Amino acid sequence: MSFRSVFIAILIAFALIVGAFLVQRARPRVEMDQPNADFVKATGKCAECHSRQQYSIVHEFEMSKHATQGVTCLDCHQPQNGQEKDKIDHNGFQITAHITPANCRVCHEQIYQEFVRSRHAAPSWSAVFGEGGLTAQQVEFAEKLHPGYVKRPANALAKLEGPSAIAGGCATCHSIGKPHDDGSIGNCTACHTRHTSSVAIARLPRTCGQCHMGPDHSQIEIYEESRHGILFAAQNKMLNLSASPKTLTTRDMFVPTCATCHMSGINGLKVTHNPGERLSYFLADAITKKRPQYAEAQQNMKQICNQCHTRPFIQHIYDQAEQVVASTNEKVQKAQDLVAGLRKDGVLGTQPYQQPIDFVAFDLWHYDGRTSKHGAFMGGADFVQWHGNYELLKKQVELEHMAAELRAKRGHGK
Repeated sequence: MSFRSVFIAILIAFALIVGAFLVQRARPRVEMDQPNADFVKATGKCAECHSRQQYSIVHEFEMSKHATQGVTCLDCHQPQNGQEKDKIDHNGFQITAHITPANCRVCHEQIYQEFVRSRHAAPSWSAVFGEGGLTAQQVEFAEKLHPGYVKRPANALAKLEGPSAIAGGCATCHSIGKPHDDGSIGNCTACHTRHTSSVAIARLPRTCGQCHMGPDHSQIEIYEESRHGILFAAQNKMLNLSASPKTLTTRDMFVPTCATCHMSGINGLKVTHNPGERLSYFLADAITKKRPQYAEAQQNMKQICNQCHTRPFIQHIYDQAEQVVASTNEKVQKAQDLVAGLRKDGVLGTQPYQQPIDFVAFDLWHYDGRTSKHGAFMGGADFVQWHGNYELLKKQVELEHMAAELRAKRGHGK
């Protein structure tokens, strides 16, 4: 063989090697790497395929507490009683792709029982859909805990806005209390996310702020304005958001988030998935009243506050906030009496949301009244004043002028 032939053969071989290297280098890493023993143990057999198809799902699960405890995909996706119609044969495994609290409660029964007794459960769903979708037993159970908040008609304003607004708007948040065919209620992943199932994410203010935001329940805006929110923005990287709920202390969370005050078991205090255990008022109602467990709930919350603040300071905040509640109630009641008088005298029809005055009256309590009360309890001075009491005063004047005009048009006196 000539020197030229040898040289050409070597050149071709080199080109093939380089080409193979470039092709291999272009392949995704998940296609080249075989799952090691720990990888398979953490994510189960499912990872062999899903690491190629939906790598982010596998990666998120690998980072979860579930993975470190040896929980596999099948442990969570195992069909439960009542999930027969969602059961599918998936590469030899019987699974359900539609995870509900029925799956989560297999291991977290106490948490589920706390949640299902909260206003995040059936009352949240009923605020939009009424009793629709709930069984008679679920309505009876929730009504005993929350009288009048579950056995109710579908939301009249939402019905007027239409099904697309309900599906794309209302249901996105209120599905945290969605009833399922398997008999469970709720959506655990609304707070903990799918696959990461993260306590750290659930502790972030912005997680709660997915729903607790906007003019009708502006908790996240109030929190971010408050001293708590300012400190969190400045120091959140110093907090141990992943600390176990059972051992969480103020060394881990020396700045509070929503979860710290409403749910966490900090410094040995009780953990709860029922935020109502620490709430002493129905602040979201038009006319706010004390909750049935007022004294106990207030004591529960004050214990949390006391981990960082002195008792006299805590009492001062409560006294001031309760005065705002009482004052706001008076203003809302005055507006409601005015509108009720118009209806009684036949100036307005019996159906709401038919006249501009209906919307002003609704905004007055649903936006401004709520904002004033929440701002007082959460340290949002601007929300007590400019987003709250100023708007209450302004809309009261508007209502009185609108009422006078309506009466004049209908020939009614004052």
